[in-house]
Amino acid sequence: MKTFSNKIAFAIVAHPDDIEFMMAGTLLLLKKAGYEIHYMNLSRGNCGSIEYNSPTTAKIRLKEGKKAAQILGAHFHGPLCNDLEIFYDLKTLRKLAAVVREVKPTVLLTHSPADYMEDHMNTCRLAVTAAFARGMPNFKSIPTRPTEAYDCAIYHGMPHSLSDNMRQPIVAGAYVNTTSVFDTKLEALKAHASQQNWLDASQKLNSYLQTCEDISLRVGKLSKKFKHAEGWRRHLHYGYCGPESDPLQDLGKDYLINTAYERSLRQ
Repeated sequence: MKTFSNKIAFAIVAHPDDIEFMMAGTLLLLKKAGYEIHYMNLSRGNCGSIEYNSPTTAKIRLKEGKKAAQILGAHFHGPLCNDLEIFYDLKTLRKLAAVVREVKPTVLLTHSPADYMEDHMNTCRLAVTAAFARGMPNFKSIPTRPTEAYDCAIYHGMPHSLSDNMRQPIVAGAYVNTTSVFDTKLEALKAHASQQNWLDASQKLNSYLQTCEDISLRVGKLSKKFKHAEGWRRHLHYGYCGPESDPLQDLGKDYLINTAYERSLRQ
């Protein structure tokens, strides 16, 4: 397995606005550190409305997702599934594997393996397996794409509730200081304007922008150092990269702290 000199970070999530809520700050900082950044929502977001039908909602949310990616300065990759139809199945895996093989990410950001809804957890599983298959020529992607083995470090973001689906707290292995880029992160989230009424009706989030800020401040408080932060857990390296591969360290000590738990794994 070889280490690529090119720096490419790829965020793969379930729904339009998931990147903005939990990982856009880290993407922006990676871009500042010289990474090419990529943006993908597996779902079209077609169920995220009480005002419009499914096809209309999907069109609105596709436009919003593209605008958000543009604000972040990220390459946009189109969705593959509908809401609540993200399943860990072979066809979806083959399609996502093709995208991963095209992008060749050296950093992959995705959902927590434990989260409050299946779309998030299934997206996580699909992203992890698609990355694992990046160098496997006997696993055919749709469409067919060349395979290559290279270091790809995977990081799992914090779930929206900062806990798993059984209400147990998730402890981050590292915190990224997103204070300097929070305004841009919030601007990208504003692009998903159609979600104000939907999130209020479905999840009692009176202001989705305020909710994002509240989460950001809460994670910052958990870091015990930063005002705004995003939390990450690093995936086990087997099949993906070297044991010491931790590209988030490229952000430097002013932007990253590892928790005692993460440091203990290095000893």
